[in-house]
Amino acid sequence: MDKMVIEGGFPLVGEVSISGSKNASLPIIVSSIMFDEFDCEIENVPDLEDIKTIKKLLISLGAVIKKSDAADKLVINTSGINNFDAPYDLVKTMRASVLVLGPLIAKYKRARVSLPGGCAIGARPIDFHLNALKQLGATVKVDHGYVEVFADKLKGAVINFPIPSVTGTENVIMAAVLAEGTTIIKNAAREPEIDDMIIALNNGGADIKRIEPSVISVRGVKKLSRLCHRVLPDRIEAGTFMVASAITKGDIVLKNLNVHHLKSVIDKLSEAGVKIIINSSNSIRVKGSKTIKSVDISTAPYPDFPTDMQAQIMSLMTLSGGLCVITENVFENRFMHVAELIRLGANIKVRNNFAIVKGVKKLSGAEVMATDLRASASLVLAGLASSDGLTTVSRIYHLDRGYERMEKKLTALGAIISRVKANDISPVTDEEPKFGDVVCSKTA
Repeated sequence: MDKMVIEGGFPLVGEVSISGSKNASLPIIVSSIMFDEFDCEIENVPDLEDIKTIKKLLISLGAVIKKSDAADKLVINTSGINNFDAPYDLVKTMRASVLVLGPLIAKYKRARVSLPGGCAIGARPIDFHLNALKQLGATVKVDHGYVEVFADKLKGAVINFPIPSVTGTENVIMAAVLAEGTTIIKNAAREPEIDDMIIALNNGGADIKRIEPSVISVRGVKKLSRLCHRVLPDRIEAGTFMVASAITKGDIVLKNLNVHHLKSVIDKLSEAGVKIIINSSNSIRVKGSKTIKSVDISTAPYPDFPTDMQAQIMSLMTLSGGLCVITENVFENRFMHVAELIRLGANIKVRNNFAIVKGVKKLSGAEVMATDLRASASLVLAGLASSDGLTTVSRIYHLDRGYERMEKKLTALGAIISRVKANDISPVTDEEPKFGDVVCSKTA
């Protein structure tokens, strides 16, 4: 199990290219189940552990992943799907695996999927998915840790989510694509990753419209044609590198992103005194300030401040010049990084769903442990800003689930950061190692 070793205190300077979105890639990849006449071609797919997991899941169903002419391109043929079970061994590592429910029930009218796992940041039940599938005409059984769904046929219905659910919205859209009649999804999630999936499906013959910001119409079609799509940039990776520039008082130009998807992050960083220069719709420059102003943060579904950026912004606020309150409104167990930040010298107190952060003059390196994907990023950011000693972040397999070669990108910006084996004290290399070498393990 790898660790990340960081010598902090250096400003990050240079350019970084943002990878394709993990959260957009996953539903688009599983939607290939419904396209069985031609190879599906999906570009700008990041090389992540979650992507590897979803590929293994498709292969277990009978799909074939072909070699492509580009590293970030997936070519998938699903004509040989003959298994409709998503096993626990795969689903337990990533809750997004539950997204196979929608396309399997749409195309094959049956599915058996293990109850999902993933990061330990809250219960995140799939009741919304299952109730919606029932309204479309499916029969749902939950037994021995598995969800079984089957139907003679699906018919359009009006689905009203109690609260917006990203994976719930995506699952219902895919299930409704081949159903009879029209499905209306009310209180649908508004994340841009959903709209990216809609674009991909519509280009393949679906008829999906976002008729209001939180209302989606899906008119069922008899069949889909071909899936060819380029995935949008990852706004959470972009936001993380924006904070990396701010927390190290650096100067980074981020390329290949969508500025419009980052408004809430841009607004809060600007409020904190960070200089944001928008070069174009897909390029932004972030210059850190000598002093960081305290800003209150409250997470909420898109377009408000994303819960997936809460841990990273908290790292920044640990070095602010005052007191702020960070309120987590999306997940009930997403402050597990607080104890680790305190080990680095942060001053944070948690009360229920809010954290009170009092800025300190400096952070100091220490051994810390990642508890989930975004917590991993927050600890790396704090380590980059620590001006005293080395920071060692263990359990970084969480990081590999959502960030593509993060240590390489950071090193290119001037960071002194290395990936090492857990039982080693030096970077993994065949040559004589020196601190600062970047070495990716086979899971990077």
